[in-house]
Amino acid sequence: MSLDKALSPSSILTLQSSGAIVAPTATADKLKAKQAAKDFEAVFITEMMKPMFESIEVDDTFGGGKGEEVFRGLLTQEYGKMFSQKGGIGLAAHVQSELIKIQEHATIQPSSQGGVK
Repeated sequence: MSLDKALSPSSILTLQSSGAIVAPTATADKLKAKQAAKDFEAVFITEMMKPMFESIEVDDTFGGGKGEEVFRGLLTQEYGKMFSQKGGIGLAAHVQSELIKIQEHATIQPSSQGGVK
């Protein structure tokens, strides 16, 4: 079989419909969903940690004041990001799977109404 025949539009469509070819956008969407889920988990962890750090008394030795309030918030955000990057609490995996289900449903739904696949 020649290369031209192997790469004809009909043969590519056949391979795509059989699942032999995965569209690059599907992979990119899954990577975006994974990153969004990790980011969500980091924000969630940060919000859960805020009350813990708010209850800590300010140490006069290192200044306190507005500067410490601002940097304490930034430190809490970084803790949330690090915690999520190191495995987190398992929330990211669930969020990612739900995001992928939503994306798949959004791509399947228009084609079931007579649209283009």
